[in-house]
Amino acid sequence: MIRPTIESDFQGLIALATACGLFEQDQTELLASMLNSRSDTDIWFTDHEDSGPVGVAYLAPEKMTNGTWNLYWIAVHPDHQRNGRGRAMLDYVVNWLTKKGERVLLVETSGTEDFEYVRRFYSKHGFDEEARIRSFYDTGVDKVVFLRVLKKQPL
Repeated sequence: MIRPTIESDFQGLIALATACGLFEQDQTELLASMLNSRSDTDIWFTDHEDSGPVGVAYLAPEKMTNGTWNLYWIAVHPDHQRNGRGRAMLDYVVNWLTKKGERVLLVETSGTEDFEYVRRFYSKHGFDEEARIRSFYDTGVDKVVFLRVLKKQPL
């Protein structure tokens, strides 16, 4: 069941983020801080089972824009991957934003070979590669920006 994240999800989300490799074990304080000090514009959704969180999505509007949002994270616990949960999380986010009348959703990822599956995931689900910034993260490590139009209008 996907729903807005609640405080009782926090520990499970930290475990999920560590299991997915989003954070190293010693970086979990950063995630805990982010969860505990969320702004009113930070949006967190949790895919929850009886055992706890199995998926998470984190998004926020881009400052000084009209209807442009950034999807910062979407992650599914490794034990629950490859069964449609990532797509369900993404569909939930897209539907939520579309109902709000938002225009654009952006996703940034790495251009490295080991992130090819991530880029394929977004391409397969309605995103277009919009930009590539060479050597953004490090020498030879590009940032790839994907865009999905939510509201049909000229860009």
